[in-house]
Amino acid sequence: MAFRLFNTMSSRVEEFRPLIGKEVRMYACGPTVYDYGHIGNFRTFIAVDLLRRFLRQSGYKIRHVMNITDVDDKIIRNAARDGVSVQQYTAKYEKAFLEDAAMIDIEQPTLVRATEHIPEMAEFVTRLVERDIAYRTEDGSYYFRIAKFPQYGKLSKKDFSGMVDGARVDVDEYEKDSARDFALWKAPKPGEASWDSPIGPGRPGWHLECSVMSMKELGESFDLHAGGEDLVFPHHENEIAQSESLTGKPFAHFWFHARFLLVEGEKMSKSLGNFFTLRDLVLKGHKPSSLRYLLTSVPYRNQLNFTFDGLKQAAVSVERLRNFRLRLASGAFPAGTSSEMQSLARETADRMRAALEDDLNTAQAQAAIFEMIRRANAAFDSGAIRKDDIPPLLAVLGKFDEIFAVLHDDDAPRMKQVLEWAKAEGRDKDVTEKLQEAVQSGQLSDADIEKKVGEMEAARRARNFKVSDTLRTELVTAGIVVENTKDGVRWRRK
Repeated sequence: MAFRLFNTMSSRVEEFRPLIGKEVRMYACGPTVYDYGHIGNFRTFIAVDLLRRFLRQSGYKIRHVMNITDVDDKIIRNAARDGVSVQQYTAKYEKAFLEDAAMIDIEQPTLVRATEHIPEMAEFVTRLVERDIAYRTEDGSYYFRIAKFPQYGKLSKKDFSGMVDGARVDVDEYEKDSARDFALWKAPKPGEASWDSPIGPGRPGWHLECSVMSMKELGESFDLHAGGEDLVFPHHENEIAQSESLTGKPFAHFWFHARFLLVEGEKMSKSLGNFFTLRDLVLKGHKPSSLRYLLTSVPYRNQLNFTFDGLKQAAVSVERLRNFRLRLASGAFPAGTSSEMQSLARETADRMRAALEDDLNTAQAQAAIFEMIRRANAAFDSGAIRKDDIPPLLAVLGKFDEIFAVLHDDDAPRMKQVLEWAKAEGRDKDVTEKLQEAVQSGQLSDADIEKKVGEMEAARRARNFKVSDTLRTELVTAGIVVENTKDGVRWRRK
């Protein structure tokens, strides 16, 4: 079965085929670093990460570029308010974004920054002016002439036939139905940060930044452009207009957009008190793996209702996955093979792959792995699993985690990072008892724990009970619950 993906441009699910063999060139709109990233932002970033991981698992070579928007209206305004340079202001929030992304196991793409491409952006504007596609205003700003691009609106499917030629908008964000000539280059206002360039002092418009950086890194026509659904218009529509007007080529062949999320059934808003950054939730003791699992539990094109009951259930689901892995890795099994378990492993791998090939249906992929766990646990209990069944079952679990990345987030460095966040933000009071327990248990990695459990069992079999009891005490002190079952010793974190 071929990988099929919804293409916003065509408004239908299509077979995804790169332009060049097995190489995928993809560009994703990254953060505007004026504040901490909220969970709605991270739903999109995780959806793109999931796409990247699945493409790689499918044998593609990935060239994945993401921009850091480090200059725009809000950044200019906030930096001036705080009396710092744009670079000083954005450095804090770029660092925070990268830490947050690593915390939730988002693989880092190639990063490009707007402020590092000012000359290329000025040259892009110059080329548009030479073709009469852009024009300069009296204050030294430059605008894109929308009337020169008759296909304007083809991505958002909006009818702009009644747009007024020459009407301009100079802010980065504007009404969803406003089709006006948009700013490519903004002349500086008094006291505003600006950059010198061959087209005069100023700064690039937000839309220009992504066109220039994506084409520099990936070529004039590339495979896939991704972002949140809020970027379809005007941002992505404007990218298409300015890029295709200049090159005459399709800018991106696939457009991938993730839906918004609701929080407890309502739109996320600071005024409603339901606005959460990723680190807000981690500082309250919720594990990154639980957050990642919940944010992937609903397919990316469907609206996700983020609830705290759902977050608790996500934590339970992750724990089930980890306990199953432990049961496979630490159990004692008779020699041989069970045809039922071998078939179960193959069927589950096929079901997971079919689900993800069907427009990244994460819900069906998760359902497949838990059906395998249910049936395999029943086989455990009845003694129907054999030693040679363990590798294929573990391999399926490994394939699942290559995409969902939820089985390894209790390492000590990650937990120490959380404490550093709390101290840096003066939020020590938010480091709850639950987080302290997570930090304590996080001092031992899964591998460390399994090694100690193995040593404890070896000591017990050798009747060296003093060593066995000492190792058990070390584990319990670190927040690890050790249980003896008929299948052997099992452990879990508190």
